[in-house]
Amino acid sequence: MRFIADLHIHSKYSRATSKDLEPESLWRWAQLKGITVMGTGDFTHPLWLKELKDKLEPCGNGLFTLRSERMNGHTNVPELCRADVFFMLTSEISCIYSKNGRVRKIHAIVLVPSLDDAERINNALSRIGNLKADGRPILGLDAKSLLDIVIHESPEGMLVPAHAWTPHFSVFGAHSGFDSLEECFEELTPHIHAIETGLSSDPSMNWRVSALDPITLISNSDAHSSAKIGRESNVFDAEVSYPSMINALKTRKGFAGTIEFFPEEGKYHNDGHRACGVSLTPAETVKHAYHCPVCGKKVTVGVMHRVEDLADRKEGFRPAGSPTYQSVIPLPEIISEVLKVGSGSKAVQGMYFGLLEKLGNEFGILMKTGLKDIERAGSERLGEAIAKVRAGDICIVPGYDGEFGKIKLGHG
Repeated sequence: MRFIADLHIHSKYSRATSKDLEPESLWRWAQLKGITVMGTGDFTHPLWLKELKDKLEPCGNGLFTLRSERMNGHTNVPELCRADVFFMLTSEISCIYSKNGRVRKIHAIVLVPSLDDAERINNALSRIGNLKADGRPILGLDAKSLLDIVIHESPEGMLVPAHAWTPHFSVFGAHSGFDSLEECFEELTPHIHAIETGLSSDPSMNWRVSALDPITLISNSDAHSSAKIGRESNVFDAEVSYPSMINALKTRKGFAGTIEFFPEEGKYHNDGHRACGVSLTPAETVKHAYHCPVCGKKVTVGVMHRVEDLADRKEGFRPAGSPTYQSVIPLPEIISEVLKVGSGSKAVQGMYFGLLEKLGNEFGILMKTGLKDIERAGSERLGEAIAKVRAGDICIVPGYDGEFGKIKLGHG
């Protein structure tokens, strides 16, 4: 079965997240988006884990469903969008520690098949730091030691380095990361089967690094609100079960690829200094000796620059057998560009939900629905805009230093 999965999100117990991040809301929005498997996020937080126990029930295959009584009052899903939604227990953990003479800040996603596995990991981590303080706990723990805990407490679990290229909190990040997976995980590196590429990079950028050829490149939303789920996600062609999905991540058999942001839209694509409004290419950063040309402070070195540093191949190289990917722009952003109003406006929301009522889920509209059908349900300009996105006929002012990129559809 071909289906979409978003395995990295947060709960309402993480910092800077929406209070709508509850199982019921995630269940509803997964249907609106066209997502079959949702990560729960934050299973390390005691209150969130309790809520998951109360509201989800195991399917017997390592995944969970929303209890039927919890669907009452949350059935405001257009008929064409209604579908089964499953949950996988996941959590992001922030490791901050010193190694090889530098402070390292590495975020990792942990996937597990059962509540018992989650509780064993939580028990081990609670001896290291406070799991109640944040849905994404910050621990003084070597990322290699975290991997060791996952291996021993959840033998069928998996650790995936999160948003692997972002500057400040990632395995390859310019400001606190490493130059290789081996430098970070040492003899445990064979247990790393996948990395999350993050919003500011896509598979083609990662293909330039030959050391990543054996690694499955996954993408997730890292959503901080229900409406943002699926902005990046994974496509599986496998059985909808935990063992089947993990096997696909390990072997790529059954892993069909990813749905991506255009990486320029990510908020760390370029180098720069947001306080001064300065965005730089890698060459410009080198020219200015890694300092802001306006104020003289150090710039934030972005993802494109970091990939360039570690790349041993030219742009355009594609390893044999690598899964495909498709770049999209979230539908509300496309509607916003068409209507020339904010993406959170009533006009955008009205057209968005009207399209879902007539055509079905968002991913279907973005990638499959006929353009004539989109024009009839929305407008001719909307059909033209989606055609441009599908063709990659877009212009983006790249994001930098925490500032998202700005999109313009077409070049005219």
